[in-house]
Amino acid sequence: MKNSKGIIYTIIGLVVIIGIVFGIHSFTGNASTAKNATITIGSQGSDYDIWNHIADSKQAKKLGLKIKVKQITDGVQLNNATAQGSVDVNAFQSYSYLQAFNQQHKKNQLVALGTTYLEPLGIYSDKYKKISQIPNGATIAIANNPANTARGLLLLQSAGLIKLKKNFPALGNTNDIVSNPKHLKFKEIDDTTGPRVVHDLDAVLISNTVALEGHLNVLKDSIFHEKIDVSTRSNINILATAKKNKNNANYKKLVKLYHNATIQKYIKDKYDGTKVEVQKPLSYLK
Repeated sequence: MKNSKGIIYTIIGLVVIIGIVFGIHSFTGNASTAKNATITIGSQGSDYDIWNHIADSKQAKKLGLKIKVKQITDGVQLNNATAQGSVDVNAFQSYSYLQAFNQQHKKNQLVALGTTYLEPLGIYSDKYKKISQIPNGATIAIANNPANTARGLLLLQSAGLIKLKKNFPALGNTNDIVSNPKHLKFKEIDDTTGPRVVHDLDAVLISNTVALEGHLNVLKDSIFHEKIDVSTRSNINILATAKKNKNNANYKKLVKLYHNATIQKYIKDKYDGTKVEVQKPLSYLK
């Protein structure tokens, strides 16, 4: 009987020890997995290519970041995927685009993690070499999404072609034009088609990401483009994530990674200086 009890106690003791050992292993394994979890970055266009390069870089490995890049070509779908969690962080949009999205999607709120660059929006034309040559009644193509529509109209105002009402809103449109001396006509287009329609219209506003895909350089090929100053700060591109993830330490490391000197040299060389680095605190955008 005593021997039986001893055997039972021994078995219980072994079970407890095994349980503790496996529990510790499981805990440390889970902690390690959480620490080194893969971050899914959603992107499009040239930004997709940049983040694929960054994902494979030595700099990412040094920061302990495992990155998977996912391409979603529609901006609204990409933001919704980020808000809903199938994408952790996205890299494609300006701060003004993010603001416009948040205004229209109250249940899928996003926040900026940090600034990346500014790509000047440009006015392109196959018919005219100067803004002053654009004639009365000319047709100009602008983007059909709210944030880029407003940005384009502000650029046309800077070029002296139109005048907008005071306190022009983030989602402003052609109804907010108070002066149009050349009686310009505006054609709203999917902004990804800009390089294809520039031959058919008098002028087209094209974002630099799209321009690059069409083998255009905003600094060389546009007849007018945004200047880099305080007035264009809301057009600075950002890394964005779901509001609940705004304090995620690993996501914030992505901002540091983007601004690494070696990464920046690669971007500058590949895109001929058209992605102008902006390393500012988020407060600068507001």
